[in-house]
Amino acid sequence: MLGGVIAAVVAGAGAGVWALSGDGTAAGDDARTTAAAKKVRSGPLSAAEVTATARRFLAAWQQGRPAEAAAATDSAASARALLTSYAKDARITDVTLTPGAASGAKVPFSVEATVVFEDVREPLAYDSELTVVRRDGDGEPRVAFTPAVVHPDLAGDGDRLVTGEAGDPPVRAVDRDGGEITAAKYPSLGTVLDGLREKYGKKAGGTAGVELRVVRGKASKAKKLSGKTLLELTEGTPGTVRTTLDPELQVLAEKQVEATGKASVVLTRVSTGEILAVANSGHGFNTAFQGSLAPGSTMKVVTSSLLIEKGLAAADEEHPCPKYFTYGGWKFQNDDKFEIKDGTFKASFARSCNTAFISQAGKLSDDALTKQAQEVFGLSRNDWAIGVPSFDGAVPVQSAAPKAASLIGQGGVRMNPLNMASVAATVKSGTFHQPYLVAPSVDDRTLATASRTLSAGTLAQLRELMAYTAVHGTAAEAMAGVGGDTGAKTGSAEVDGQKKPNGWFTAYRDDLAAAGVVQAGGHGGDTAGPIVAALLKAAG
Repeated sequence: MLGGVIAAVVAGAGAGVWALSGDGTAAGDDARTTAAAKKVRSGPLSAAEVTATARRFLAAWQQGRPAEAAAATDSAASARALLTSYAKDARITDVTLTPGAASGAKVPFSVEATVVFEDVREPLAYDSELTVVRRDGDGEPRVAFTPAVVHPDLAGDGDRLVTGEAGDPPVRAVDRDGGEITAAKYPSLGTVLDGLREKYGKKAGGTAGVELRVVRGKASKAKKLSGKTLLELTEGTPGTVRTTLDPELQVLAEKQVEATGKASVVLTRVSTGEILAVANSGHGFNTAFQGSLAPGSTMKVVTSSLLIEKGLAAADEEHPCPKYFTYGGWKFQNDDKFEIKDGTFKASFARSCNTAFISQAGKLSDDALTKQAQEVFGLSRNDWAIGVPSFDGAVPVQSAAPKAASLIGQGGVRMNPLNMASVAATVKSGTFHQPYLVAPSVDDRTLATASRTLSAGTLAQLRELMAYTAVHGTAAEAMAGVGGDTGAKTGSAEVDGQKKPNGWFTAYRDDLAAAGVVQAGGHGGDTAGPIVAALLKAAG
């Protein structure tokens, strides 16, 4: 269907049939000329409003009238610019849009089109979705415009589609044994491959082809999102980039996260920082490298190193663990409101007692945890260079109640599995080794370093805490059967509006360290723990 009428689509049971006509008007639409129509509309959208608005937008887009399509949205300037670029820069023509059955205010639709570059023509097909809302001010129904409406891989303002000679030549990524890495073989590595191409495409010796690709705007670049190839019109010649990934462990990591929804995991080598495996379920955003989530009680590893250094805690000395502790006007409590009477700091760490840490907040400066994370663990400095885009954690300076919350991995603290695997590795090694996916010798880049190490006494106590937790604490069930020199810490991070907390787990075994998160999974020992333990067992 080209340029004229978008075919009728039969909705779900009891929903009836609706069609989109080329003139973008609905039956009974009187152009809102009556005085009643000029009043501010309110209340839930009717099915007729959703259908008419979606029809108007899709018909105008299909027929190459971006200004008219944009007028049907709540952000006309942005919509017009992107839809104009869709034809001009992306060179997409012969567009056919087929709406599906509406679900409330949401209307899914499919796109079939042709990408044309000089004498090359390639078909393009994908699915998207729009949502109809009431426009601020007058309440008129309009399509809520975001770049993702035009294509689901457009993540933010400024992102656009471009067809032409690739900005970066393709790369042939290989694992540590020389085997080729593809998204077909390792589904969760799609974003990693995009990042490798962006970083090494021009350095690896390849030549560019012609392709339709996502070009990122400022907002997406600030989030370190890589561009993405959507359609290859002519092949380029790839250069080769060797990674540190272990093929057998990568296969296992993929299987582990696929068995659990919204899971991410990273496995590293302690002595070097080499990343041996990384996987995310869902195959979308790379949470393992770029996630920014509260790490919950796994952050107590960093906090414990601080308290021990400051003389505020010692592994085998008595330490308070009351049911509640109030600081900065906030009342903190332990999971299930437990308390440990006359217990040691080791017992509090192993059982993940929140109040044992919160009770020490008043004895610490506002920047103490920030400095500890930066100086000892190499975190929160925005200087990691692993070979692809990554986030190296955030531990902002805070005061009052948020400062106390930071001590237990809440407040403003943000991490991802790569960060927390590095924390475990630093404890085991005694020295921070920045993780990396591509060896620095490939492009002579400089890896981040920490400015100091912990004393031998502090390290010994920290290892004792993690070792005890792996055998007798909240990590014991998951770590059962993991031999060698082990240590672990569990975590559960509360998220506003989420029924279950994110489950975290970080651990080491001999020269290996790993960490994982299962979003909305519940307790880390039950969810992320088995994923991490499986990798540590297999790698051993």
